[in-house]
Amino acid sequence: MITYGFLGWTLDSAQKFGIPRLVYYGMSNYSVSLTAVASQSRQLTASTSWNQYTLITGIGKWDRKYGALDRFVWRRRLGKKQENYQTPSWIQWLDRKQEEGKPVLYVAFGSQADISREQIKQIKTGLEKSGVNFLWVVGKNQVEDDDGFEYRVKDRGMLVKEWVDQREILEHSSVQGFLSHCGWNSVMESICAKVPILAWPMMAEQPLNAKMVVEEIGIGLRVETSDGSMNGFVKWEKLEKVMKELMEGEMGKQLWKKVKQVGGAAAEAVAEGGSSWNALNELINELHAQRD
Repeated sequence: MITYGFLGWTLDSAQKFGIPRLVYYGMSNYSVSLTAVASQSRQLTASTSWNQYTLITGIGKWDRKYGALDRFVWRRRLGKKQENYQTPSWIQWLDRKQEEGKPVLYVAFGSQADISREQIKQIKTGLEKSGVNFLWVVGKNQVEDDDGFEYRVKDRGMLVKEWVDQREILEHSSVQGFLSHCGWNSVMESICAKVPILAWPMMAEQPLNAKMVVEEIGIGLRVETSDGSMNGFVKWEKLEKVMKELMEGEMGKQLWKKVKQVGGAAAEAVAEGGSSWNALNELINELHAQRD
C-alpha cells in the first residue's frame, strides 16, 4: 500500500491484511532529488588557463530514477468503456466547448480546503469578470446560487457539485488551465495532462508545491493573497487578472509551451522502459525479496 503520511487510517488497514505500507511525500522526494542533482552536477567556474580543462571523449548512459510512484498518476486507459457507461454531463459540456473552439479553465481546490463564504464570493466575481470559460468543481454546500451567478455565466461556465474524475477533465483537449490548491496529486496530474497551473496553495506542503510549479519548473502563475500568507484573502481583481493572463495573455502562451515539454518528459519517464517505470519495478522486486 502506497499512501500519504497524513492518512493514518491506512496503517490499520495494512496491518489488518498483512501488507507493506509505504509512506510517500511528493515534495520530500522532489527535494531529495534536487539535493542529489546539485551534488552530482556542480556549477562550472571560469578558468584563465586551458590547461585546467580535460577532454572527454564520451559520456556513458546516466539514468537517475525519479518519481517512481508517479506512474499511478499517469494511468493509461485500458480496455473499452463499459456498455452501460454514460458520459458525464461535464464532459459533454467540455465537448461542446471544444467544438466551439473555446478554451476552458478548470477550477478545483481538493476535498480538504476550507474556503470561507466571502472568499467564494470573490472567486465567483473573478470568474464572472474575467470572461473566461470555466468548469468549477465545488462542494455541495460551498456555493449557493442566491445571487444569480450560475444563470449569468450559464453560457460559459459550469458548476459541478459532485465527485469527478479529475484526470479525465484535465486530459480533455478543451481544458487549457487549472486553478488549483496545488496538492501533490493535482500538480502531477496537471503536468502529465500538459495543463499550466494557477497556483493557489491553501494548507500543508502546498506552498512548496506551488513554488516548484511557478519558480522551479516554470509551468504556472502564483495567485497572491492580500497579505502574502497562505491563509490570506484573495480579492476578485487579482483572480480576474491571473485568469485572463493564463488563458489569454502572452505569459499564458509561454507557460503552455513549457508545460508541453515537461509533460512530454513525464510521459517518457512513466512509459514502459522509462526511468519511473523501471524504478517502480525495482521497488516491487525489493518488496518481493523482503517477503521471501
